[in-house]
Amino acid sequence: MSVRFFIILAILVMLDSYIFFGLRSAFSKNNYQLILLSTYIFLAILGGYGLYVTIDSFMERSLKATLYQNLFIGFTFSFLLFKLLLIMFLAVDDVVRILNFGFQIFSKWLGYTPAADFDERRKFIVKVGLGLASIPFASMLYGITKGKYNYKIKNVTLKFPNLPKAFEGFRLVQISDIHSGSFDSIEDVKRGVEMINKENADVVFFTGDLVNNDAREIEPYIDTFKSLKSEFGTFSILGNHDYGDYKKWGSSAEKKENFELLEANQKKMNFKLLKNEHVSLKRGGDEIKVLGVENWGKPPFVKHGDLDKALEGVDSDAFKILLSHDPSHWDAKVLSNKTKIDLTLSGHTHGMQFGVDIPGFKWSPVKYKYPRWSGLYEEAKQYLYVNKGFGFLGFPGRVGMWPEITVIELTS
Repeated sequence: MSVRFFIILAILVMLDSYIFFGLRSAFSKNNYQLILLSTYIFLAILGGYGLYVTIDSFMERSLKATLYQNLFIGFTFSFLLFKLLLIMFLAVDDVVRILNFGFQIFSKWLGYTPAADFDERRKFIVKVGLGLASIPFASMLYGITKGKYNYKIKNVTLKFPNLPKAFEGFRLVQISDIHSGSFDSIEDVKRGVEMINKENADVVFFTGDLVNNDAREIEPYIDTFKSLKSEFGTFSILGNHDYGDYKKWGSSAEKKENFELLEANQKKMNFKLLKNEHVSLKRGGDEIKVLGVENWGKPPFVKHGDLDKALEGVDSDAFKILLSHDPSHWDAKVLSNKTKIDLTLSGHTHGMQFGVDIPGFKWSPVKYKYPRWSGLYEEAKQYLYVNKGFGFLGFPGRVGMWPEITVIELTS
C-alpha cells in the first residue's frame, strides 16, 4: 500500500472519530447507546477494509470482478456517502453548541437564566441527520445487491413520414455500455439477454463500451451475448473504453493486440462492428441505412468518429439510423451535418447509475455535464435516444437509474 492510502485512511479515522463522539453525545441518555456505537465502530472497520479492497482491486485491474469485491467496493462508496451526510448534520450540531455557549454567557451577563433548551434541540438535529443519511445508504446497499441487474425495458414509438413502407412497425432493441469486466454474475446477465430475446426484435444495436479496459473481460460472456436473436442480427460500435486507453500496457504492440482481440471477440458473438461505415437493411424492396461511427467525445474522450466517412455513398433521402456512443456527438456534429440523420442512438452516460426516473420526473447529477443524458430528444425533425446502459462501472451498483433495454418501434 502506498503512502497515499495511509493518508486517506488517517483522514477516514478522524472523520469516524468525529462522528463517534457526536453520536455518543447525542445519545448520552439513550439505553441503546452502546449498541449504536458498537454498530458504528463495526461498520467503520468494515468500511476501512472495503477501502483496502477497492484500492487493491483497482491496482490489480482484474479481468473479471467478483461478488466479494463488488460488495466491498459498493459498501465503501455507500458508507462514505452516509458519513458525509451525517457530518453535515454534526457540523450544524457544533454550530448550535457554539451558539448555546455564547447564549449562556450572554444570559449570565444580563443576569437571567435562559429558557431555551439548546441541548435537546442539538440531539434532535443529530437524530434527524442519522435518519436522513440512512435513506441513501440503504438505497445504495440495494443498488449493489439487486439494482445493478434490475433490467428495465423502455418502450418507445417513433413516427417518421419518410419511413419506407416495408419497415412499418420495425422493432429495434438498443443496449449500451455492457462493461463486462464489472459483472459478477453470469446468470443475471443471461437473464437480461433472455429479456431481450423475448422482445422478438427485428434488429439489435449495441452502442459501445463492451469492456472496461481489456478485451479478455468479455470472454466469459461470449456465448451469452452470442445467443441474441433478431432477423437482421446484432450491430455494434466502439465506446471510449473499448480502445484500452485506461490501462497501462507493456508496449504499443500489446495494446494493438488487445484491440484486435476485441474485434475478434465481437465476431465470435456475431456482433457486426461498424467503424465509420454503413450497412443496408433490406426488406420487401425497401431499405434503411444503419451508420456506425467510432467514439467521438469531448475532451478527455477520444475523437475517432468520422460521420462524413460513414455517410459516403448514402443517398441524402435514405432513412438513416446512426449509432454513436457519446450523445455530445449529436449536438456537435450530427445536427449541423448537411445530411439529415433520422434517428441517433447513444449511451455513455449510464444516467450516472444514480438518480430518479419516474413518470413525469427524471433527474441525475450527470445532467449537469451532459444535457442529453437519458431518454428521447427531438430537434430539427431528428431524434436522439440515450440509453442508460446494460452494465455498470466504478460504483458496482445502480440506484434509481436501472440497467436499460430500449425497444423502439418505427412507424409512419
